[in-house]
Order: sequence, then structure tokens, then C-alpha cells
Amino acid sequence: MVNLTLTRRGDYVVRSALALARAFPSGQPRKIREVVAEMAVPPTFASQILADLVRAGLATSKAGRAGGYSLTRAPEDISLLEVVEAGEGPVRAERCTLGDGPCRWDRVCPLHDTWSAATAAFRASLAGASLADLAASDADLESGARVAPPDSHRAGGRSVALDDTVHVEMPAAALAEILPRLEARLPDALAVAYRDATPAGAPGPEDMWSPRPEEIVAMINLDRASSTGALTWECTRSSDAPDSRFEGTLEVVAVDAQRCELRCSGRLRPPPLFGETPEAPAGAMLRALLRHLARLAEDHAAARSTRAS
Repeated sequence: MVNLTLTRRGDYVVRSALALARAFPSGQPRKIREVVAEMAVPPTFASQILADLVRAGLATSKAGRAGGYSLTRAPEDISLLEVVEAGEGPVRAERCTLGDGPCRWDRVCPLHDTWSAATAAFRASLAGASLADLAASDADLESGARVAPPDSHRAGGRSVALDDTVHVEMPAAALAEILPRLEARLPDALAVAYRDATPAGAPGPEDMWSPRPEEIVAMINLDRASSTGALTWECTRSSDAPDSRFEGTLEVVAVDAQRCELRCSGRLRPPPLFGETPEAPAGAMLRALLRHLARLAEDHAAARSTRAS
């Protein structure tokens, strides 16, 4: 099959440009950690990805506490073609479609004219769409104002709404301070949660969809002042699109002086193994993850208290 998808690098460049487009009206630059949290760009590659936009002249960077990355032009003035080519290179055929080298006028393949016309039409389509169009479409999909198209590739166009709460035995302020410190432990916790949520009767271990921690990118971006923030992750078993992805919010709510609740809500793209009715295993997975985070936070607080004494 002809592959018309972006590479992982191209994917991350488009996501990063989208994050900068969202921030453009505010006039405030975006920090790398903000792009990472909002768009699930791997933190180890984020600086390289944003540098691609800078090299293409689409973004600028500024050092310092008030610095970050900003678009050099309004999103309406940046075409999707420019963004894609910043990550993928020129969108055109560099080699003969049917041969193993550049087209030569003495040996032009019979597909040359048709393929060239298709490539030109593809480039024209990307050039005719602006980064502002992409941001508006993203906002509509996020708010539900626009439904996913029939040919959506989002795991069959399906996602599952999740919402759960667990109690944590510590003050709300303490949990809000500890949670970002647990980000490095998230891939291990998620690997266990996916495995434990696997429905009964699923294929055996040799066929099981169960991501390893190194195949998971997860971020917690929590504002300590408001005790709210974002939780995102994606699990990828190959170089293609993520097999499963979650985008949602975390909120820490005080119950009393010594206890609080950890609330999470969002949408999960379920893995294939969750089957035709993924709601139950998806809910079980989120519950397992929140319980694990609560235990980690309580253990962290207890260890800190022991060291202090």
C-alpha cells in the first residue's frame, strides 16, 4: 500500500507547530515542557523538533525565564506545506516512480506524467491549508463541534470517555507538589495498568498487546497554584501511529486537612486488544493507574517524612 502518512518526526513537527499556533494570540512564547505536555512530543526529541521549525524560518526561540518558542508569522500566513516540509523535507518525488534513479528524458517511465500531476495536486492541497485552519479544526474536534470524518484513522474512529477519582491520604497541596515528580514512573505504571486491564480470554502472552515502558511516552503538567493540569500518554509498538493514546486533565481536590482526591477525565484511544466494547477494560486501566499514582505519592511523602525526622 502507498504510505501517505507522516514519519514520526514530521508528526511531531506538525504537533509542535500546532502548539505554537494555539499560543500565538496570547503573544506568549511556549516553553519546551509546555509543548511536550500539550502535544505528547517525546521530551528527548522536543528541542530537535522545535529546532526544525526554527531552521525553516517558521519559529523563533528566545532564551531566559521569559523566553521560549514563538511563530515568526501569524498562523494564517503559514501553510501546512511549509510545516510538513520543515519535518519531512521537500514534498516531491526525488526518484523515478518505477525506476531506481532520477527520471531521465531518454528513459521516462510511463507513470511520470500522472505521478507528477498527483504530487503537484498534493502539494497544492497542503499549500492551500494554513496553520490557522489546522488549529481551528483541532479546536472543533476537541470541543465536539466537529465529528471525526468517516475515514478517520483514529483506531477505527473510536475513543472512550473516561472519568475516575481515587482518595489519597495526604493534604491536597502536598499531592499537587509530588505528582510532577512521579512523571518518570508513569511508563512503568501504565505498562502494568494496560496488562492488568486486558480482558479475560484475550490472546496468550506471545500475541498480547502489552506495551513495554520504553514504548510509552507520558507527561504530567500540573499547575501547583490551581492543582489542575494535563495528563497525556501514548503507547506505540511500531513506527506507525500510536496504538493507544490518552489526553485528559488531572485535578487535586481537598477533602479535609489531611486527605484529598485525585480526579482524572479525558479520552482514551483504546488498544486493539480491548475489543469491540473497550469501555470496561479502559475504565479498569485508568482506575489501576490512579491507584498506583496514589500509592507512589503516599510512599514518596512517607519517605520524605522519615528522612526529615
